[in-house]
Amino acid sequence: MNKESILAQAKDYIQQEQDEHFKTEVEQLLGAEDWKELEDRFFRNLEFGTGGLRGVIGGGYNRMNTLVVKRATQGLASYVQKAFPDKAATGTLAAAIAFDSRHYSAEFAEAAALIFAANHIKAYLFSSLRPTPELSFAIRHLGCDTGIVITASHNPAQYNGYKAYWNDGSQVIAPHDTGIIAEVNQVTVIKEMGKTEALTQGLLQIIDTEIDEPYQAMVQSHLLRPALIKEKAAQVKVVYTPLHGTGAMHVESVLGTLGLQVITVPEQREGNGDFPTVAFPNPEEAPALELALKLGKQMGADVVMATDPDADRLGIAVPNRTGDFTLVTGNQLGTLLADYLFLSLKETGKMPAKAAMINSIVTTGMQQRVAASYGAVCIECLTGFKWIAEVWRKSEAAGTPTVIFGTEESYGYLVEPEVRDKDGVSAAAMTAEMTLYWQSQGKSLLDRLDELYQAHGYWQELGISKYFQGSEGPAIMQGIMESYRKQAPTVLGGIEVEKVRDIQELVWKYPAQPDRRDPVDLPQSDVLQFYLKDGTVVSARPSGTEPKIKFYATCCTEVGNDGILAAKTEAARKLEAIKQDILKVIGN
Repeated sequence: MNKESILAQAKDYIQQEQDEHFKTEVEQLLGAEDWKELEDRFFRNLEFGTGGLRGVIGGGYNRMNTLVVKRATQGLASYVQKAFPDKAATGTLAAAIAFDSRHYSAEFAEAAALIFAANHIKAYLFSSLRPTPELSFAIRHLGCDTGIVITASHNPAQYNGYKAYWNDGSQVIAPHDTGIIAEVNQVTVIKEMGKTEALTQGLLQIIDTEIDEPYQAMVQSHLLRPALIKEKAAQVKVVYTPLHGTGAMHVESVLGTLGLQVITVPEQREGNGDFPTVAFPNPEEAPALELALKLGKQMGADVVMATDPDADRLGIAVPNRTGDFTLVTGNQLGTLLADYLFLSLKETGKMPAKAAMINSIVTTGMQQRVAASYGAVCIECLTGFKWIAEVWRKSEAAGTPTVIFGTEESYGYLVEPEVRDKDGVSAAAMTAEMTLYWQSQGKSLLDRLDELYQAHGYWQELGISKYFQGSEGPAIMQGIMESYRKQAPTVLGGIEVEKVRDIQELVWKYPAQPDRRDPVDLPQSDVLQFYLKDGTVVSARPSGTEPKIKFYATCCTEVGNDGILAAKTEAARKLEAIKQDILKVIGN
């Protein structure tokens, strides 16, 4: 991108941006002739990916700022009006808006609400920070046609984002995602309205308890053993952290109402966009749980829980036999929850005739075996919870099978149909009940996990992420994926590749049968999966929200006479060899 193009883009942005902070940022960069930084801010527009918009906060079209939020909302509003022409004609369109604790989240949310109002779409705006799953619930509860939440999930403090939702409460998918982007790219005029005028005309309504209370009641209604909870809940001690995000209000209230002992990490209880006690507010990362684990040891907690800033993800740790805590992975907790849900429904006589769970194509294969052991099925879908929501919706429309659970490896879980996104609040409640149940059986969650390994094999997973920052990043990532497609490896980690699933080309390929092609029954996506002869699966996909390629590997070793430890050692050996082969391609 040459200087003339950068200058033109920057001047256009300055002319349109009404927020003085972001406008001044770009003006100062121009004054300093910082062309490298300016190029990074203007070489592209932020695009909708698997989670909507996400980027570093700052001035520029490749940043999260007021103008980018307004333009996105104007495009979304225009698309919604075209999608529901009868409601647009009668002035009955509505949108719900929520936001987390990040910098500018409240400002971006209000700006978006007023754009909806100016387009004669009634905006229901939460009065203060709320979890993402509550936004999904609010859309369905209020009968809205769309919704947004301002959040960057578990990204570092310099990020913010924008997730767009459809009328079923799920994040937008095709054709809506591409349709919205087309409208955004055509925006030349942004309709705006003042807050006082919007309130006066009834086009803006502030909401809080009228959604909070039914949401919490809904979460509690899906618990499976109310009698056990009533009798023994006080025996379970939970140490919890919202990681400076939105989760405290609902997690504390729901678990407290059930009678559980809930102790929240005081340093991390209040919302704070600086996330001062953690480098990354991500419950997938061990350092983020450091304070919670310390408090958990002091208090003798039965389980330590953490939700990310928008409370859609849940991470946990449980005591082990050495007196320390063991972190439970997203795959492991998803498997434990699936097992507990199927077991409880079966024991209470509520198991549907045709039961199902849903997981993503990069989630552990162990869940297939667990579901089958209960006579249920595990349906796979693309990565991203919007695809789990889509499979759930189609299943409801078809009338079978009955979906009871959705999960993905990245710490996302959904146990209720009233929400169409991962829900860290309901997952926390169900995990607390599960902890109580196994405790009443004289077992810990780790004991139950070992039992599942004995029955279904020891499963272990590997994740690798490689970032490619700057204007050249997309081309590098595309080159890596193309090289894998043109010359797919025949061996990974010393294990023969039996077949390859190319989800972009929608075909199965077989190295030993080059002319064979079988169709793939999934929506098109830039994903490659290598199925190895021993059952190991290695997947590669560019992230939809960040400049990185993500690799996943999941392998299983059967538990023999040598026990779980020997199986674990063999799985680690396989995964390390696979990791080294991947690093040869992408670099360390």
